[in-house]
Amino acid sequence: MGLFDGTSLEQPVTCARCRQAMAACECPRDAHGEVCAPSDQSPRVRREKRRGKWCTVIADLDPAATDMKAMLKALRTELGTGGGESNGELVLQGDHRDAVVDRLIALGYKAKASGG
Repeated sequence: MGLFDGTSLEQPVTCARCRQAMAACECPRDAHGEVCAPSDQSPRVRREKRRGKWCTVIADLDPAATDMKAMLKALRTELGTGGGESNGELVLQGDHRDAVVDRLIALGYKAKASGG
């Protein structure tokens, strides 16, 4: 299916961002199918105490448009720490708020530190 189906002017439907056919497009999309670039997301990074120890929590990421598992693995490797996913949020062991904000900004997110 495409534009001008069944005519000599038939063209495949293309992505508005990368100009590739929709079947070949690899742009991140949200749950509604709309293109959702990292610059469209504003994650909040906070630190909190859990079980008496500091941890860094990354919230407000779109799970459909972000590969949460790969991002968590990259952050754990880069920071040399443990962590996991909890209730749609990424949790890293230790107080790494400023380093995580810097890394997310380098990836193109509009990240902000929140909390005290």
